[in-house]
Amino acid sequence: MYGWAGDQFDISDLLKPDRGDKNVNIEELVYYVRTQAGWLNVDFRVGGTIDVLRSFLAGGYPVIVEKGFTLDPTDGGGGWAGHYLLLTGFDDAEGVFLTQDSNKGPDRKVSYAELDEGWQAFNRVFLYLYLPEAQPEIDRLLGEDADPDRNRERALEAARLEIERDAEDAFAWFNLGTNLVYFERYGEAAAAYDTALGIGLPWRFTRYQFGPYIAYFHQGRFEELIELADYTLFRTQKAEESSLWRGWARYRLGDLYGAIEDFRAALAVNPYYQDALYALDFVGASP
Repeated sequence: MYGWAGDQFDISDLLKPDRGDKNVNIEELVYYVRTQAGWLNVDFRVGGTIDVLRSFLAGGYPVIVEKGFTLDPTDGGGGWAGHYLLLTGFDDAEGVFLTQDSNKGPDRKVSYAELDEGWQAFNRVFLYLYLPEAQPEIDRLLGEDADPDRNRERALEAARLEIERDAEDAFAWFNLGTNLVYFERYGEAAAAYDTALGIGLPWRFTRYQFGPYIAYFHQGRFEELIELADYTLFRTQKAEESSLWRGWARYRLGDLYGAIEDFRAALAVNPYYQDALYALDFVGASP
């Protein structure tokens, strides 16, 4: 589609060359398109709705969403995990999206309710690709959300409303923190993340989302950052983002050798990880 003939393995060769790495974040997908398919425009928004997804699909624009789902017990021990879905159609009569799922197969129907329930865990993020000449149509489909700052404001308010409805909704608290990080309101974000973690999140959760590391780092909560990264890496050793942020926390605590060890560990998982290369250069160490 759009003149690109590759597959998921072409993407993973660059974004996660180690098949033991179980996560590619949305920004990495954007990076791939912009560097490997530069004739296309690509972007993402958060706080999406079922109606927005339907509007994009009706306009002929497939969208990718990231959502939570439950693995089969024979797949990595089962339990909650994150997953991308490509949406290619919808049927209002049945109340379903037509999805292309690398885990469960092509042309799978997913109800609007099921998708939204899993989608909440990832701040209802959605990614869309389009040819440059379609920009006016994309802006029309996005409405207010065409402005990234306004999009985050709306997502922030949506998270607050969900918390008002259920103060024990850990995903809503986490989304609140993530949207506050966007606005560099790190103290408020850290408090929101504290609440989410205190309520309880699936054990794989910090494999996929790293906002607490950013908030804790900017609040000088380095020991707690290390504790959270230790927990993540104990469960998932090949999580380069956790190694990176643990390294920065160690650096700020004066543990230069520990920081270098972590930065190199991140690079061992993904040799193309630019943040780890920058970190090593910053502290004057070689890869």
